[in-house]
Amino acid sequence: MAADHSSDVFHHVRDATSFEVPRILGGEWHIPQPFGQSFVITKFMVLELIAAFLVFVIFRTLAVKVASGQPIRGRFWHFWEAIVLFLRDEVVRPTIGAGHDHHHDEHDSHGSHGHAKHATAGHPADKYLPYICSVFFFILFCNLLGAIPWMGSPTGNLWVTGVLALSSFLVVITAGMREVGVLGFWKMVPKMDLPPVLAIFLVPLMWVIEFVGLLIKHGVLAVRLFANIMAGHTVIAVILGFILAIGESPFFYIVAPASVFGQVAIGMLELFVAFLQAYVFVFLTTVFISIASHPH
Repeated sequence: MAADHSSDVFHHVRDATSFEVPRILGGEWHIPQPFGQSFVITKFMVLELIAAFLVFVIFRTLAVKVASGQPIRGRFWHFWEAIVLFLRDEVVRPTIGAGHDHHHDEHDSHGSHGHAKHATAGHPADKYLPYICSVFFFILFCNLLGAIPWMGSPTGNLWVTGVLALSSFLVVITAGMREVGVLGFWKMVPKMDLPPVLAIFLVPLMWVIEFVGLLIKHGVLAVRLFANIMAGHTVIAVILGFILAIGESPFFYIVAPASVFGQVAIGMLELFVAFLQAYVFVFLTTVFISIASHPH
């Protein structure tokens, strides 16, 4: 028997151990739990696997086509290639730049011996492109799954967006230590001409402020993505809830069409938000990588 959620609007956007389906199909499909209560498989876990599978299939196929040297054909493949090129040429490369070590290499290449070092193929920032693209398309597919009836958006869960933000946090720290050195990154506090007495108190305080700020920036990544996706689906559920609230009132024939139209309009906006929030997440991640990759 399907659970009664008539008084709970937010059950549509929360994680669960079942999928809601039309009543003609039973009303609810419970997810098998082969591990019992020791490891509970939820709807968002399944949807995340679906999103990851779609990303792998699409871009593995696209990579094979590109590696073959043949031109990409078809609108479908051009669509995904255009997004990847946009992320590379308009986000990753201009935001991160050449990197701290690259500037040193350019300086060293014009040394007294006159022997220039051979430049590596591609742009120095391209080493971060696989992570940026992976996160962007994973978030995008997680967002878009919520537009399919009876599915849901895993990114509407704070735990999911928190793990994504944590992964970006680790990438930022790794990038900073790689580009400016372990001590150079963790020093965090810029060099200041302070009297020794003031430096003893101010430098540790500023280090704490810088580190807490780093944590907060990545925490905001998680909250922003979660809040936008959660809010959109909640609005849709509330608008459709007006139909149930009005019941068999004479105003039903006014409220019902208006609610359906509102749901369609919000749904179209949600498609835009799905792309926008994926872009905002990776753009801010790229900015944080850029900040960490240059001397403080």
